[in-house]
Amino acid sequence: MISKLPRWVWAGAWMLAFVAGMVNVVGLLGFDHHAITHLTGSTSLLGEALGELHFAEALHLGLVIGSFVLGTVLSGILIQDSTLKLGRRYGVALVLESIMLSASVPLYQHQITAGAYIAACACGLQNAMVSTYSGAVVRTTHLSGMFTDLGIFLGHAIRGIPVDMRRLKLCFLIISAFLCGGIAGGFGFHRIGYNTLFLPSALTGITGLAYGIYRICKTPGQQNL
Repeated sequence: MISKLPRWVWAGAWMLAFVAGMVNVVGLLGFDHHAITHLTGSTSLLGEALGELHFAEALHLGLVIGSFVLGTVLSGILIQDSTLKLGRRYGVALVLESIMLSASVPLYQHQITAGAYIAACACGLQNAMVSTYSGAVVRTTHLSGMFTDLGIFLGHAIRGIPVDMRRLKLCFLIISAFLCGGIAGGFGFHRIGYNTLFLPSALTGITGLAYGIYRICKTPGQQNL
């Protein structure tokens, strides 16, 4: 059962899932047509590339996966805890994600594969950060777990087993946000191309700065941003 989470956590989870949905669609519509925010498809494509001895493609996919993992490592270094606690360095992590997403835009525009690596690193940082501050119950960059939980809840409801309503609401929250982000990403990409990534960059950057200001006002002299 999910313990009560502050409202800002729910709002933040929706915003970050929206961001991930946008980034992933831009990656899929981009010049190399690869997912950015989750690794299942990339790992499958890596297996296919290795099986077909397409080593250049395998190297690219391996670097996308490695970049995502690097982002999770950065999150572990910054957050340093697995429980929700104001004062952890979420502001720093969000601003860093914003910088990386912005940096990926010119690289993407020049069809340089490093753009995908930087964007993947940003998404790895985000996914690990969110799962960290929510007790490892939230993943904002992919939906397999959310849909799995929905199926489990449906099975429990059929059997008359009590359903964790907070978890159910969280599933709908993340799924709806990721979908809306995908819609916005597709709409933006077909009009302004890779510049679409400046929107999720702005959202994460503004949120990170706002969180930092909130921490300063909340606990003067005791910030740990």
